[in-house]
Amino acid sequence: MIIIECPQCHARYQYDEERFERKPAKKIKCAKCASIFEIKNPAYAEITPPLSPERFERTFTRRDPPKEKQQEDTTEQSPLPEKSTDKIPAELQLPQGKRISLAIIAGPDSGTMYRVEKPRVTIGRSNADVVLNDTEASRVHAAVEVRDFVIQLRDLGSTNGTLIDGQKINDAVELQDKSEFVVGSTTLMLIVTEDG
Repeated sequence: MIIIECPQCHARYQYDEERFERKPAKKIKCAKCASIFEIKNPAYAEITPPLSPERFERTFTRRDPPKEKQQEDTTEQSPLPEKSTDKIPAELQLPQGKRISLAIIAGPDSGTMYRVEKPRVTIGRSNADVVLNDTEASRVHAAVEVRDFVIQLRDLGSTNGTLIDGQKINDAVELQDKSEFVVGSTTLMLIVTEDG
């Protein structure tokens, strides 16, 4: 992870270097002031360190879903924006022209993919929309809520908590495409693609 800063409003974000996709630089859009700015890939300035065993395992044993053809958009939304509730639509609804999926990338159900077909999907061990074969998950552990283009993850008072970047979340947290989160001992990734 690197820390990037918007040159306009000086909002700071964490950015995963893997999202550079081996490119020397990337244009991103600030979630706070919407200005587009370029960030440089630090891997181009320094020699890439060897992969740690954990990183190697995540990089080479993850079963990615088949990639769908989509037009390349070099501008992406910056990750982990500050909480802003003023622009979030109140009504739960799926966005037009987008397909939202949850991929299980680690844990007992690794390799499984669920398509999000309604604006609120619960995740848990039983009585949930996405049922996990995971004893560390609560019965109804967390929910993914979609308000058009704003997708949020909410912990539903689970015993072990819901984690993003190793931190338990207390309130609804906005997810971006390729955001990862942990429910029990299961790691899930949100995937947003063009529909059709």
